[in-house]
Amino acid sequence: MSSNVILPRIMQVGEGASNAIVDVLFSLDCRRPLIITDKMMVQLNYAGNLQATLAQGSISADIFDDTLPEPTVASIQAGVEKIRSGNYDSIIALGGGSPIDSAKAIGILGKLGGKMRDYKFPRIVNESGLPIIAIPTTAGTGSEVTRFTIITDETTDEKMLCAGVGFMPVAALVDFSLTLSLPARTTADTGIDALTHAMEAYVSKKANAYSDSQALAAMRLIGPNLRGAYHDGANKQSREAMMLGSTLAGIAFSNASVALVHGMSRPIGAAFHVPHGLSNAMLLPSVTEFSIPHAIERYADCARAMGIASELDSHDQANQKLLIELRALNDELQVPTLEEFGADRALFMELLPTMAKQALASGSPANNPIEPSENEIMTIYRSLWQQL
Repeated sequence: MSSNVILPRIMQVGEGASNAIVDVLFSLDCRRPLIITDKMMVQLNYAGNLQATLAQGSISADIFDDTLPEPTVASIQAGVEKIRSGNYDSIIALGGGSPIDSAKAIGILGKLGGKMRDYKFPRIVNESGLPIIAIPTTAGTGSEVTRFTIITDETTDEKMLCAGVGFMPVAALVDFSLTLSLPARTTADTGIDALTHAMEAYVSKKANAYSDSQALAAMRLIGPNLRGAYHDGANKQSREAMMLGSTLAGIAFSNASVALVHGMSRPIGAAFHVPHGLSNAMLLPSVTEFSIPHAIERYADCARAMGIASELDSHDQANQKLLIELRALNDELQVPTLEEFGADRALFMELLPTMAKQALASGSPANNPIEPSENEIMTIYRSLWQQL
């Protein structure tokens, strides 16, 4: 059986890769880009530096920085109106997953029209929006190499999964030097997000030989380096490994899909405004424990790739070490519980049936080694309040 592999047309990877932006725009015959980013990227002058680089190539670029950490229909519409108010022929998405996800949605709606809900899964969007050049500044989401975006409908608190080739950036400039200033909290949350992408891609029912190779390579990079990047943000070796690992994990799940962690994570984020990587981290140990009996060898491979088990360990021994590691990682990286984050327990319990339905409706749990029932999902949700 063959697999359909989808990647950006252009990829530049390594220190200084973002400096190739002018050449990339010229190669795409684009001269009027809109930079879509967030206010932090403006404050840190990353957006300004990018404008200066573009100016050296005689390219002028405006900035739209009203993206949100969890993109909403309203925030996307503001970007669409900006696109339609100017004669832009392309988008440069600068930042973490949120600006890049926002840019993907804005590029589609800005060119094709309609409403965000029109593009919600199970529709597969193969039409092309405005060309997007993605420049990630976090090592986590892998959004620069994926054909997905997640947008929250704030009227229903639903995180809508949108998928298709139309959401894939045409170019990705993966420059780890842009992550050196990331705070420890962001490093932790995005790093565990990348680890989750790699693990879920590897155990997904849609896994294939190509995605497996990318997922295992990602885990080999992320496993030994996440703690180092968290404790010492200036450690270039750790930052480079995490950035490449994040991109490889993005390629893996874009071509194999994510699974139960992501399906359950989105409703938590929508209802309680927990950042995506953080809700993934909260869920990863519990979902892994639930799923291991149905993919014993696959999860053992994950433990070995991460460097926490050896070939001498049995599959069961490797999986026990994996569970210990995931909990230890959350502890060391100070991942809060839902209670510590400030979520309302009574409201959470009240919303359990709704969140379980939304998780299943996203389609991601169907890719899990075992697809859970609504009751099983609610049981896993409840376990988040029992963690020490």
